[in-house]
Amino acid sequence: MISASTIDVRRAEQRFHTRAGWLDSRHSFSFGGHWDPANTGHGLLLVSNDDRVRAGTGFSTHPHQDMEIVTWVLSGSLEHKDSQGNRGLIYPGLAQRMSAGTGIRHSEMNPSGAEDVHFVQMWVLPDTASVNPGYQQLDINAELDRGGLVPVASGQGHDAAISLRQRDAVLWGGRLRPGEVVELPDAPHAHLFVAVGAADLEGAGRLGEGDAARLTGAGSPRLAAGPDGTEVLVWATG
Repeated sequence: MISASTIDVRRAEQRFHTRAGWLDSRHSFSFGGHWDPANTGHGLLLVSNDDRVRAGTGFSTHPHQDMEIVTWVLSGSLEHKDSQGNRGLIYPGLAQRMSAGTGIRHSEMNPSGAEDVHFVQMWVLPDTASVNPGYQQLDINAELDRGGLVPVASGQGHDAAISLRQRDAVLWGGRLRPGEVVELPDAPHAHLFVAVGAADLEGAGRLGEGDAARLTGAGSPRLAAGPDGTEVLVWATG
């Protein structure tokens, strides 16, 4: 049996909310001007922002340092440019990682003139500080189409995943068909985010779009996609 005390459900409406003319962002943890000393991350995951950016706008050039930053687009597209000369167009199913290391500046803009972009950006601590900045992107749509949970970003050398400079972290993603059942990874800390649709988590019940569950030593509970399917992101960290 799974103890309910090891699964902390956070509903979508409980998240911090930033709204500007061009941005609608909901934060799972303390971020920017939103601060709660009791909500600064889960395991190695420090940031999980659910962002919607209007057409033709975005985040202008800004700096980062000593952070592994993973961006996952749900709809629309996002253009990345950075001070290392990297440039990429991120779309659904394309995993992207930027290692800020000793310091990097980048911009993230919605290149569309008509369509908003919806994406989740997540930050984890690296296992080594002050490394050279890096960038990687990889299309994993074929793997996602096979069903189940797929490694999206990994510090443990998973095939068909972008690499992380954090050996104790793996991000899993799944586009689950209606009724499909998977087991969550067994990790000291796991963070489940329901990005699209709804799902039922063993020991916690129904999770709707935007809901999350923070698991601590919870083993491998089962997750069943709702009647319309679901898209989920699951961090397994130390």
